[in-house]
Amino acid sequence: MTAAARTEISGPSAPEIADSNGTAIPADPAGRLFGRLTVLPALLAMAWLLAGLPLLLLGWFTPALTLVVSVPVAIVLLVLGLRWIPGRSQSALPPRRPEQARTPWWTVTAVVVVAIAFGIDQMIYHSQFIIVTRDPASYIQFANWISGHGSLPIPQDRAAFGGTHHVLGFVSFAYYQVGTTVVPQFMAGLPMILAAGFWIGGVNAAVAMGPVLGACAVLTFGGLAARLAGPRWAPVAALMLALSLPEMFTSRSTYSEPLAQILFLGGLCLVIDSLNTHGIGARVIAALAGLALGLTLLVRIDGASDILPVVPYCGLLFLGRRRQALPFLGGLVAGGLYGIVDGLVLSRPYLASIKAALIPLVLLTLVVVVATVLALAALWRRGVPKVRGEWLPNAVAGLAVLVVAGFAVRPYVQTVRASSNQFFQGIIAAYQRADHLPVQPDRLYYELSLHWVFWYIGVPAVLLGTLGAALLSRRCVRGLAPVWTLPLMVFAFAIVRTLYQPSITPDQPWASRRLVPAVLPGFIVLAVWGSSWLIGRIRRTGVDRVVYGGLAALCVAALIIPAAITTFGLGVESGGPVGVRPTVNGLADKVTYGGEIPAVDGMCAALPRDASVVFVQGGQGGVADRLTQVVRGMCGVPAARIKPVPVQTMDQVLRGIERAGRRPVLLAGLPARLRPYGGQIRQIMKLRSTQDMNALTAPPHHTLPFPVNVYMSEPAP
Repeated sequence: MTAAARTEISGPSAPEIADSNGTAIPADPAGRLFGRLTVLPALLAMAWLLAGLPLLLLGWFTPALTLVVSVPVAIVLLVLGLRWIPGRSQSALPPRRPEQARTPWWTVTAVVVVAIAFGIDQMIYHSQFIIVTRDPASYIQFANWISGHGSLPIPQDRAAFGGTHHVLGFVSFAYYQVGTTVVPQFMAGLPMILAAGFWIGGVNAAVAMGPVLGACAVLTFGGLAARLAGPRWAPVAALMLALSLPEMFTSRSTYSEPLAQILFLGGLCLVIDSLNTHGIGARVIAALAGLALGLTLLVRIDGASDILPVVPYCGLLFLGRRRQALPFLGGLVAGGLYGIVDGLVLSRPYLASIKAALIPLVLLTLVVVVATVLALAALWRRGVPKVRGEWLPNAVAGLAVLVVAGFAVRPYVQTVRASSNQFFQGIIAAYQRADHLPVQPDRLYYELSLHWVFWYIGVPAVLLGTLGAALLSRRCVRGLAPVWTLPLMVFAFAIVRTLYQPSITPDQPWASRRLVPAVLPGFIVLAVWGSSWLIGRIRRTGVDRVVYGGLAALCVAALIIPAAITTFGLGVESGGPVGVRPTVNGLADKVTYGGEIPAVDGMCAALPRDASVVFVQGGQGGVADRLTQVVRGMCGVPAARIKPVPVQTMDQVLRGIERAGRRPVLLAGLPARLRPYGGQIRQIMKLRSTQDMNALTAPPHHTLPFPVNVYMSEPAP
C-alpha cells in the first residue's frame, strides 16, 4: 500500500500537519479535543433522532427499542465523526510564530466552563412549563404522550363518553382534532429528545432537558467560533451567547431553538472540519455535516429557510470538483427527508395551518434548486468563475453595510401592519394596553427587529458584526476564505430573512426566540472576527503592548457588557450615600411557570381513576385549552370539552359516560360554569405562578402573575 493510499484511508496522523502552503504546523492536541467536544452534542442528537423517528412511525418508540437502535447508531457516528476531526482550529489572522497555531488549553477550559456554568444557572432558574399556553408546554405534553405510548396520533377515547356526541370537542391549544384522533402540533424532533427525560426521571427530568440542551448549544457555538474566528476568541463568543437573554429564555423552558442550534451550528462545524481534512475523512465528515443540517427540519420546519443557502453552496462544491460535494448533498437530502416525512405523516395539520408561510418557502426552495442545477449545467466545464477586479467584492461588501443600515432606519420610515384573526388582534390590543401604547391591533412591530438585536447583544456587536460581514464577503467572493463561505451565506440569509419578517407574535421575550438559531450566533461570530481583524490591524502598527492590550480589553468589554446590561437589568437610580446607586432589575434571576408540576400532580390526584373528564368552557384561552391534553396525557384519563349547554344536553352527556362504565367529572376555570349542572363543587388547582412579560417596544425586565384555578364537580345525571 502506498503512502498516498494510507493517507486516503486513515487521514493525517503525524505529529505535524501541513497547511495549504505546505508549511509544517505543530500538532494541536487541545484543538483536536476541542473540535471533538464541540461536535459531540450534534452527533449524539443525530443518533437519537435517526433511530427515534422510524420507531415512532412504526408505533415502537419504547425505551428498550430506542436504546437498542440508537446506541449502535451513536457508536458509528462517533467513530466516523470524531476520528477525522482536524487537529487544529482556524485563526482569524495568520499566526506570527508556528507555536501560536496551537489551541491554548485555557481556551478549551474557558469555553467548557462557560457552557457548564450556563447549564447550572439555567437549571437553577428553569421553569416547570407544562400547562399548555405556549410552545414549551406543548412539546412537553407531546413528549409525555410518546414516552408512555410510543405512537401517534393520540386517540380521542370517544367510547369513554358513551359514543360520539356532537356537543363534545377534543381540540385544545397545540392539539388538533382530526377525525377520531388528536394530532399534536409541531415537529417530533424535540419531543423525542424530551421523551428520554421522561424515561430517566419523569416530568422533572424532562423539563430539566432545556438547560442541558442550552449548555450543549453554547458549547457547540464556542467550537464554531474557534473554527471561524480563532480559538482565543471562542470564550468571548460563547460568553456573549450565554449572557444574551434570548439564549437564557429559550434554555430555561423546553423550546426547540437550542436543539436546532446544536444541529445547525454543529453542522457548520462539521462542514469546516471536512474542508480541513484529507482523504476519506473529508467525505465522511461532509456527509455528517449535511445530515446534521438536514435534520434541523425534524426539529423546526423553519429550519428549511435557515439552510436554504446550502443548496447553492453544494453547487459551488460540485463546480470546484470538491470530494465533499456528493456526500454532503447525500447527507443533506437524507436529513431533510426525515423532516419531510415527519411533517407529512405526523404533523400534517400543523403544516396545513402554516401553509400561508410554507408554500412561498417551498416555491423559493424549488426556484433555488432549479437555478443551482441550471448554473451547474452552464458552468460545469469552466468550473467556479474567477472574480477579476475589485468592483464585485466591493459591491458585495457595500451591500452588507447598506442592508444593516436599512434595518436600522426602518422604524423611522415604515410601520408594519397586517390583518389577522380577531383572537390574535385581541392579544395584541391587550399587550398594547398593558404597555400604555396606542391600541392598534394590526401592528406587528417588525420594523423594530434590528433593535431587538441591539437590546440583546448591543450596538457594538452589530457594528463589529457588520464590519466583519463586509470584510469577509470581499474575501469569500475572491475565494480567499473558503471556511467562511457557507457560514457567511447562511448567517447573512437568516439575518436578512428573519429581521425582515420574524413571523411571530411581537411581544418580548417571546419574539426573541426567532433570533436564537442563527441571527444572534451570526452577529456574534462576525463581531468577534471583526474585533480580531481590528485588533490585528492595531497590532501591526507597532503600538505599545500595554496600549494594544488595553484596546483589546475595551473591545471585549464592548461585546460582553451590553448583553449583561439587558439580561441582568443593570442600571442606576437616585439614592444612596453618593446620590446614585446601582440597580439590578432583569430577568436573569427570575423563574417563570414555577410550581406547575405539583399543581398538576394535585389535580391528577383529585380525579377518580375511572373518570371521563369534560371541561366546560365558554371562550378561548381558558382551562380547557390549557389542560385538556394535560389531563389526557399526564393524568391518564379521557378528556373532552364542551361549551356551556342547557341542563338537558349536559344530562345526556353524563348519562352516556355512565353507560360507558365510567364516572362523569366536570372541570372549569370558574365555579359559575359548573353550578347549573349540580353536584358539589371543589377547587382542585390553585396555582399562583409567574409568566413572561409581553413587552412590545422595549426589552422585558420583569415577569407577570400567572394564576390558574380549576374547579371540579361530579353531578348526577
